[in-house]
Amino acid sequence: MNHGMKSLPLSLLLAFVGIFLTGKSTVSAVEPPNILWIYLEDVSGWFGCYGDEVIQTPNIDALAGAGTKFTRFYTPAGVCSATRSAIVTGMMQTSIGAHNHRSCRADFRGKSMGEYDRNVLPESATPLPIRFRNAGFWTFNEGGKDDYNFEWSVDEFYDFERSKGGWGPGSFLAGDCLKDKPEGKPFFGQIQLGGGKLGKRAPAVVDPAKVPVPPYYPDVPIVREEIAHHYDCLLKTDEQVGQVIAKLKEEGLYENTLIFMFSDHGMKLHRHKQMLYEGGIHMPCIVVGPGIEAGAVREDLVNGIDISAASLAASGIGVPETMEGCDFLAEGYEPREYLVSARDRCDYTIEKIRAVVTPRFKYLRNYLTDRPYMQPTYKDGWEVTKKFREMMAKGEMNETQLIFFGEDRVPEEFYDLENDPHELHNLAEDPHFAGQLDQHRKYLAEWIEETGDQGQSPESEIGLLSALKRWGDKCVNPEYERVRPLLKKEDQ
Repeated sequence: MNHGMKSLPLSLLLAFVGIFLTGKSTVSAVEPPNILWIYLEDVSGWFGCYGDEVIQTPNIDALAGAGTKFTRFYTPAGVCSATRSAIVTGMMQTSIGAHNHRSCRADFRGKSMGEYDRNVLPESATPLPIRFRNAGFWTFNEGGKDDYNFEWSVDEFYDFERSKGGWGPGSFLAGDCLKDKPEGKPFFGQIQLGGGKLGKRAPAVVDPAKVPVPPYYPDVPIVREEIAHHYDCLLKTDEQVGQVIAKLKEEGLYENTLIFMFSDHGMKLHRHKQMLYEGGIHMPCIVVGPGIEAGAVREDLVNGIDISAASLAASGIGVPETMEGCDFLAEGYEPREYLVSARDRCDYTIEKIRAVVTPRFKYLRNYLTDRPYMQPTYKDGWEVTKKFREMMAKGEMNETQLIFFGEDRVPEEFYDLENDPHELHNLAEDPHFAGQLDQHRKYLAEWIEETGDQGQSPESEIGLLSALKRWGDKCVNPEYERVRPLLKKEDQ
């Protein structure tokens, strides 16, 4: 597997060259940049700078103009907790046992789990806030989103953390995040923006009649309303991004802050969030700051875990050899040949899919073909889901829509992303693509072996039991049958 180079930023390399040539260290003169992650929740990248014409996003477009825009950035999963667990460690969630959504929870929505599926990370997977704090950085998290599937402590992670008040840059704009930061101390911060979850905080602006409807959805009013609302959320997100940048400039922090703006996964509609089609994992990513080329566009594959490696390298901390993320900003970086995203249990819905993405193709391996994509999920109470299921029952879905909404699922899907960006034409049985398909199978097998993909094994009894405690009768997958008697014993 091509992981790319793990190297220090150019400024520090030049400092070390100075030592070699003069015998004197110039490292102390090198001021490490602040590192800021602008983390977007449930945001598909329908921004002007990415070619969308429905809305105008001037602040995000300006950010892209000031830095480098990445067009092939993929998240490790299509759901928040798995993605966020991976990115904050620089390790795939499947490598560290964090692949099942909302696992490792001692309490769930006010209910104690008792014994639960603890996941204690090895030292080799130390999360970034700890690494930065140990290196003398001020750490903060603004906006109330962590969602990690492993044992962690707010006090150990952050010097400042605001978990209440909802998503948004509130305490950052008020100056609370940095008010106690010692003079001269650099920061590593995260600002969580609600994005697709802003709800009524995003005023209704976009006309549903004017939005595009992808061919894999039926073109019905409720779908148009959902898409229009997401555009409304993006308009509000663009406003918030502008506020953050303005605050950085006002405080004199902008010039020495390396900014990563990216999304954790796609918008909430079916086939996007939680899934591994392009709408679920192919996300926006913009990097701005010291040493970053302005107005540049890069089309090489970048995995979400690479943000961690690049952040550590830019800070001068360095990238641990055990980290799976790559410093994609390094001089001489060798782009990935491929990357992998993974889907496992989300809430009470047991699933197992792996996606291999290469510059041209996408390979999907569906392990659980005994159940359709539209098996019971947390989305079932939504009006749009009810409409989908009604149309499915009445036979009102066309062949394209039944790829996802039908009852049957094939074990392998293979798509030519250059010519089929909506992933509608499965080439897995096309003899003209047999060689490419076989190569992608080999990539997946190689990745599973090299990373020790923990999702290849069934979830533990304690993990399934914890899901049963959380979700009760909604746990209808057959995998729960082996632990259901254990829950009855606990209740006696």
